[in-house]
Amino acid sequence: MSFSISGKTAIVTGASSGIGLAIGKQFADAGANVMFADQSEAQLVDELGEQADESNIRYFAGDLRERLTIANLLSATIDAFDDIDILVNGARQVVATDPLDAQDDTLDQLMNQSLLPTVRLSQQVARRMIKQREEREEDGPLGSIINLSSIAARRTHPELMAYSVASAALDQATRSLAVALAPHRIRVNSIGFGSVMSASMQATLKENRSFRQDIEAHTPLGRVASPTELTETAQYLASDASGFMTGQVVTLDGGRTLLDPVSAPMH
Repeated sequence: MSFSISGKTAIVTGASSGIGLAIGKQFADAGANVMFADQSEAQLVDELGEQADESNIRYFAGDLRERLTIANLLSATIDAFDDIDILVNGARQVVATDPLDAQDDTLDQLMNQSLLPTVRLSQQVARRMIKQREEREEDGPLGSIINLSSIAARRTHPELMAYSVASAALDQATRSLAVALAPHRIRVNSIGFGSVMSASMQATLKENRSFRQDIEAHTPLGRVASPTELTETAQYLASDASGFMTGQVVTLDGGRTLLDPVSAPMH
């Protein structure tokens, strides 16, 4: 079975740059209708300005921490493409902090900016998917929700405590939603990844050349993943080829989690 998503409609958040943008473009190239969503309209215009309003590409700018913005995103997607078949929750932040700083509010920040919008958007998209099924009276797979997580959810790096906690909470939300939505034939999975050559990773490696050596030394496959390797995994999870997979965290880390060092970088 191929990983076909042609003709399906996807919302991809965190899609103005990096991995979210790469996934959105991969899906569009594969024939899906894609709504690229992020907070920065300027970045979306820079990346998609010439392509937006083409037959299968649109973009939406807004703060998904606001419930009304989530509702507006769904409305904009339905207005453009009629249905929603795939959701990729790609908005994520990696923030290093002092785990003993009682005044630090990074955990609140990550929960409010990444975890809660992901859960709320997933709930609303799932409700739309269920409504579509009732209107069509169709059998078969109904929808796929994909969360971008991190191996930090399972590893210990003190300076990434807040990010690790938020990632672990996202993985549990994935499992809980998967069970709740399974009777409606909506699948929910996560991709827990290690180091991927995203825009932020490129900037980090440019500032700290030894960081790449550290990553490669703690990765059995000895390299940083290309964005394509992650986007193809996302397409697999979005397609009917993964139709019997739900509630899983697919690890994409070059073997990093097979090693033990606490100090190994988690992103």
